[in-house]
Amino acid sequence: MQNPPQTTDELYAALGENDRLPYGRTRTVTAEELAEAAELFGEPIPLIHTLLELQEAYTYGSEPRKSPVVFARLLNLFDEQPDVFDARLRHQLFWRFKWVANALRSLPEIPLASLRQWMTEMRDRYEKAGLDLQPYYGQAYQLAAHVGEDTDLAYELWAGRTRSALSDCEACETCERALYHLAAGDDERALRVWEPVLAGKESCQEEPARSVSYALLPLLRTGRADEARHLHLAGYRGSRRNPSMAGEIGRHLEFCALTGNEARGLELLAENRNLFDEVDSPLALLDLLTGVEVLLARVEALGHGELPAAGFPGRSWTVASLRAEVRDRADDLAARFDARNGTTAHADRRRVRLERAPLLESLELTLRPRTLDDVAPAPAPAAPRPAEALPESPAELIRRARELDEQGHPDAHACWARLRELTAAGGYVHPDDPDVGPLVRLRADLLEEEATLADRKDRHEEAAALYEEAAGLYEDAGLAGHAVFARASAVLARAQVVTPEAHGEGARPEAADAEARSAAQADVLAGAHAELVRLHEGAPGLAPFLEARLLRLRVSARGLRLQASGDKEHVAPVLAEAELLYDVATRHGLTGQIAAARLLRATTHAMSGDLPTARAEAEGLVELLRTDGPAWHLPRALSLLGKIQLGLGDAETAHASLSESMRLAAEWPAEGVDAPNVHGELAQACMHLGRPDEALRHLTRSAELDLRAGDRFDAFCAWSNAAQLSLDLGRIEDCIALLDSLLVEPDVVNGELDDRLVAQLRLTRARALHAGEDLKAATAEFVALAAESAGWDDDPGSHAMIAAETAVLLGEAGEFEQAREAVDRALAAHARDPRFEMLSNALRELARLQAHQQGPDGLAGARAFLDDAGRVADAARAAGYEAHGRPLDSALAYEHGRVNAYGGAYEESLAALEKALGLVGEPGEDAGRAAEWAECVRLAGVVEGVYLERRAAALGRVGAAVERLASLGHGEAAEPLTELAQRLRDEE
Repeated sequence: MQNPPQTTDELYAALGENDRLPYGRTRTVTAEELAEAAELFGEPIPLIHTLLELQEAYTYGSEPRKSPVVFARLLNLFDEQPDVFDARLRHQLFWRFKWVANALRSLPEIPLASLRQWMTEMRDRYEKAGLDLQPYYGQAYQLAAHVGEDTDLAYELWAGRTRSALSDCEACETCERALYHLAAGDDERALRVWEPVLAGKESCQEEPARSVSYALLPLLRTGRADEARHLHLAGYRGSRRNPSMAGEIGRHLEFCALTGNEARGLELLAENRNLFDEVDSPLALLDLLTGVEVLLARVEALGHGELPAAGFPGRSWTVASLRAEVRDRADDLAARFDARNGTTAHADRRRVRLERAPLLESLELTLRPRTLDDVAPAPAPAAPRPAEALPESPAELIRRARELDEQGHPDAHACWARLRELTAAGGYVHPDDPDVGPLVRLRADLLEEEATLADRKDRHEEAAALYEEAAGLYEDAGLAGHAVFARASAVLARAQVVTPEAHGEGARPEAADAEARSAAQADVLAGAHAELVRLHEGAPGLAPFLEARLLRLRVSARGLRLQASGDKEHVAPVLAEAELLYDVATRHGLTGQIAAARLLRATTHAMSGDLPTARAEAEGLVELLRTDGPAWHLPRALSLLGKIQLGLGDAETAHASLSESMRLAAEWPAEGVDAPNVHGELAQACMHLGRPDEALRHLTRSAELDLRAGDRFDAFCAWSNAAQLSLDLGRIEDCIALLDSLLVEPDVVNGELDDRLVAQLRLTRARALHAGEDLKAATAEFVALAAESAGWDDDPGSHAMIAAETAVLLGEAGEFEQAREAVDRALAAHARDPRFEMLSNALRELARLQAHQQGPDGLAGARAFLDDAGRVADAARAAGYEAHGRPLDSALAYEHGRVNAYGGAYEESLAALEKALGLVGEPGEDAGRAAEWAECVRLAGVVEGVYLERRAAALGRVGAAVERLASLGHGEAAEPLTELAQRLRDEE
């Protein structure tokens, strides 16, 4: 708090602001400062309010040692000046006797006698005040359950009593009842008791998050794993990083450990590392540490004790070392509680949790399931697995590698990998064999192979350097043809290197002139092609396989130029080069290059937009490969065919082709079929076929494969698509859990991933939070994104969109001044990069929200939003823009009608609705227009018949509309009008 309040009004305003903060040190420190400031006013009521806020901060900030001290001051104030406490303050005071009882129970240094003395104090105070004793018996039962003695009697004395005004909320009492049955071993009965809380029918500050954490294992034991999974995702989100819910976090970690989700458990542990330092409640810490130990013990038992783990601050931890530390601390806490209570209850309960065996071998909790192997340090990539065993002798291995390489056979990669191992090891002796050639040739071969692998991974600059080095060694070995091909490969690799200058000095790629960039890249590729031709023509007498490879480079250069420029004039030169390659390959019987030429032809036709020709070419190639081979080209050909079929709208056949491609690709792992891309195409096919769940699986698989290949940008793009699809499917908790997992990745946290992609992930998460009715969290994220996107000078349209959505959420929260500021920023960005429909929708919704929430008092502000929407609609009309949804003009007129109705301006409302009906026009066969027309009639009927009390006119209007809709076959659209007509008749 920068400046202490100078008046009581400022004090109360500061209390209100602090109340909106999440519980934690920031809120607690401010509450302490406000309590100190209140002392200076010398007035009891402001002091009482600040002390109540301070005790709440301590209670929900997990600082139980301080809560009773603050309450003692409140109690003294009550004893000294009882008349100062009005009914509300008095209610709060007596309510908080329970908070103190909870706080004292959680401190093992407080003697049991003192706990019982406090219970007597509570009973005496309640009796003296004439209050019902049910809350006292509730606390007495909780003390008995904590100690582990006489719980049955204490439960009956509490549960049999009628609730009173000071009883715990129904959700909390439901949880206590369920926990009693759970302790008795009756999972089914406990879950029946919990049902209204787990279903969201009862809730409070702590519920349903507390109940969910306890119900997870009973749900598993009773075979309700899907429900447990869903509740884990929702319940964890409601508990994470919250010091007052440390025990709940511990139980979520335990749930992960017992369902084969140890890797997720470690991820959640890292996300909640703050709890090791912030939880001041020994009882909550014991609960947390026991759950942590269950997880760590499971990870260590699976052989991963050396994995890093997030733990107590001040040092680095492994799973094994943290487990030892946690065990010692938790054992000590349990012993202290049992010594205080004179029982073994806490040690016994701890032992039961630690000895519990996994309940499921595997339960897929999120869209990003990971194993401990996934989070362990990545091993060196395995060498390609050949179809046949590799020769033992170096001479035979070299001969086999070169033979397969000439054929383009993917098993050549395994041979080269083995030769790289042999030559790198000490003591390698090169064969003295004229057929094998000198060692310098083998070194050139290995460099060329390394360059090829780098090129495939788009590391073009590295590849070019390796190709050049290989060319020099080939020349040393007297192999001029091989040297020419290596230099040609370097030329094409270098042409694909994207330099910063290509994007403009200091500019992001999005900000550069795309057309100029494409033209520049096309020029570079044209130059590369000319150089390839020069190298080719200057090397007569090339071996057929080398000549074919050079021609393939020439086709690729032409194809890349076509791709960069998008100019169809470049199609014919690509096809001409492909024909040259086909002729040479056919003349010399090079089956692999024949297939490559046809694949390039089909790809070129597809790139040019001639999909029917591309399909015919690809189908012919697939048939050729099925009969004559080579088989390793078939997965790639099927993949291309599937993409073309998908482009032609034949999703069923595309799905079959793509699926077969993936199945056959497993037989040729070294061939490098772009599996992530194929999974992405399969996802599209599944969406066209109405199989969204299958599409979601393909998207997540695509992301996982990209991640394993080190393509993190592509992986996060696929995850982003998966998150959006899960949100579209209504799988809100899945969406949030996935995004929460991604947003804590080190490269995201450290700012190494593309900031716009991260912003998209956060935007989807904010929308999911909104859909999940977490308005506070959603608004906070939108406000942060709007502030960041304001600096996107290269993309004002995106800022307009984000700022507009932010404004709507602020409007939902009733913050219309802030909403006005946000939407003004959106309008300013929209002026630079129009988003007509988005802005119109947001402005109309803001108007509706303000008029609905504030009635006549909000009418002026609501109309101002509509005036802005009118200007947006005018600009859209002038620009010839057509909305994808409802036409902007008719939607605006309808909103004028609704807003004026909310504000009590009924004549203006009816006039606006008449205008809307004129703009919509008569309903025809289109169901959408009929529904819009019917809604305008319905609202006009309500305004006219109910608010203006012109029931006859309204009945005539509505009745005629029902007949009109019925004659057009729009019975569903007519139903609300029929109900309104009946209502109007009843009111007559």
